[in-house]
Amino acid sequence: MRRFLSSAPAEMADEKSTARPTVKRRDAAETGREMQLRVRRIHRRDLNRVWDFLKKTFRDVNRETVEYQRPRLKSYFLEIYEDESVVQLLFELHSGRRTELVGYAECASQLAGADNWMNPRYFESREMRPLFVEVLAVDPQHHGLGIGTFILEQLEHLARVRGCTHLVLEAAENNERALRFYRKRNFQKIDAAVFLAKKVATESELLPPRTIKSPHGPDGEPSC
Repeated sequence: MRRFLSSAPAEMADEKSTARPTVKRRDAAETGREMQLRVRRIHRRDLNRVWDFLKKTFRDVNRETVEYQRPRLKSYFLEIYEDESVVQLLFELHSGRRTELVGYAECASQLAGADNWMNPRYFESREMRPLFVEVLAVDPQHHGLGIGTFILEQLEHLARVRGCTHLVLEAAENNERALRFYRKRNFQKIDAAVFLAKKVATESELLPPRTIKSPHGPDGEPSC
């Protein structure tokens, strides 16, 4: 999904009013230890760490998909931070003094920009007021702990606060894990941007070698 811009109102639950469920780590050294999952807005000091997190999180899926599932350029990611209309949320596990980044979400409530590839009339004609989810990422080492569910709950809460009626996001057709996750949570396919490829017979740009007569006859004399 391309970048979405929004005229973001200030209403959003602050950290004190946001639910903070506890999760259990699966690490052998910390089996059974409960940690608190918290959400907060991104800060400038987080930018490099979050960019590294996104590269790690989407590394494998990006190898298997035509379109990058995360912002391709770091410069573009840094530009998003400067745009106050885009909401960037970090999800961290806290245990004592230890804090670990395990999730990231990026969203906006309105389409804007001349190069945006989505059609706003599609949503307007259906009386849909979407919150567009540009990125939703969970650390692969923490799958199955309920982190992705908490991220979606936070996004749904944000959508309700802003008067949005739907969450809209994009997932690659062959990203089966992500599709199972979203379908299980009542996401439905509303349209498709399908990449098609047809194999064609290939030819070399250069012609193959060609046999020609020698300029000299069999006896070494010039041929006529």
